[in-house]
Amino acid sequence: MKKSSFVTLILGVISCLFFAMGMCMAMIPEWNAFRPGVIVGCVGIVFALLTVFVWRKMEHKQPIKISGKAVVTAIVGIAGALALGVGMCLTMVWGNMILGIVVGMVGIIILLCLIPLCKGLK
Repeated sequence: MKKSSFVTLILGVISCLFFAMGMCMAMIPEWNAFRPGVIVGCVGIVFALLTVFVWRKMEHKQPIKISGKAVVTAIVGIAGALALGVGMCLTMVWGNMILGIVVGMVGIIILLCLIPLCKGLK
């Protein structure tokens, strides 16, 4: 195993653990830790971004070039993930089943829009 793959594996596991623990803290009502859960989840996201930068540096890859299409793709992805997450929270935490399902389905549709946005239509 290459050193870059091992470091990426370790950082990826750490980021997943922080993100998953934050999600559990935020979504399990008995824990009563919504705000700390959001903070721990954000730490997991920061570790995931750090993993990408460390891996690219260790593999001697060029920095990521930011274009208009990349920004729009990221915004659509974030909006879809947030809509899906809000739908899950509405359903599982706040007990609003119908609205949660509708918002979650809108999030899934937004995420499906990423496929033609990234690959293009032919």
